[in-house]
Amino acid sequence: MMDLALFYYLLMGFAVLMYVVLDGFDLGLGILYPWFKSESERDHMMRSISHVWDGNETWLVFGGVVLFAAFPAAYAGILSTMYTPIIIMLIGLIFRGVAFEYRFKSHRSKPLWDVAFCLGSAMATFCQGAILGAVVQGVEAGKQGALDWLTPFSIFTGFALMAAYALLACCYLVMKSRGNIMARSAHLGRKLVLTVMMIFAIVSLWTLLANAEVRGRWLDGLNFIYLLPLPLLSALFGWLLYRDLDGEPHETRPFWLAVGLFILGFAGLVVGLFPYLIPHQLTLWEASAPESSMMFLLPGIFIFLPLIFAYTLWGYRIFSGKVEDFEEGY
Repeated sequence: MMDLALFYYLLMGFAVLMYVVLDGFDLGLGILYPWFKSESERDHMMRSISHVWDGNETWLVFGGVVLFAAFPAAYAGILSTMYTPIIIMLIGLIFRGVAFEYRFKSHRSKPLWDVAFCLGSAMATFCQGAILGAVVQGVEAGKQGALDWLTPFSIFTGFALMAAYALLACCYLVMKSRGNIMARSAHLGRKLVLTVMMIFAIVSLWTLLANAEVRGRWLDGLNFIYLLPLPLLSALFGWLLYRDLDGEPHETRPFWLAVGLFILGFAGLVVGLFPYLIPHQLTLWEASAPESSMMFLLPGIFIFLPLIFAYTLWGYRIFSGKVEDFEEGY
């Protein structure tokens, strides 16, 4: 019989990965705003994601629903200690949504909505990275204060995710733009590749040194030999991405190489933490809902997951190609 807890664990991981990749580049565009100062450049950036930004966040909702329904103990444990960064993240996402709606309609107040979009993107991204760092370090559900999630490691991972999302946004702009915007995005992207690869190395070493279980998973016996392809492929993807952003950048390949880096980083994280949902406390089987509840969820999963996946693919297919300056916006 199918291991339902493992099925929902993989499903939640897929939803989180889809959200990180898809919403990552549009959050990254807000982070890049200070490097694109003219109104026409910012108009172009907003038009490039105006058709997808709200649909991308569907995957965040879907992943949260799976966590709530299939792993209620983990949901309660994580949210009870992460209310503060989650609320800040949601406020940031609200600022971004309002900025989208009003920026296309405003004139004199457009600079204010630019600031709202930039700050909202940075706030949401930093909080996502900080939550990830706090969970990797280990949270004591119900026993931590409102700011105990804010540690040197979680602060570092918050800024690290900002750099990674900005890199993904640069690669997206290379794919969707022409001329000066494309060239500047490629130039910024080359700098961010080096930054992100250095961040990968620091986070990996920091996690190995600070977490004995992760260290054992990677280094005990022949594990390192089996898992060596992950860091080697990450280094290869980073080098190829740096090369493709040089001179006349390749238009589409950098984005997919950046997505590959995210997938490899996510795979390394899962390898280190599996089977825990809350490190040192709850495995996915200990946190899972009763089997009857998980069976009850299956029809909805099999109906709505294909629909979400299909309209995501359809939306990106319809709006594929370059964004031209003469195109109408939102």
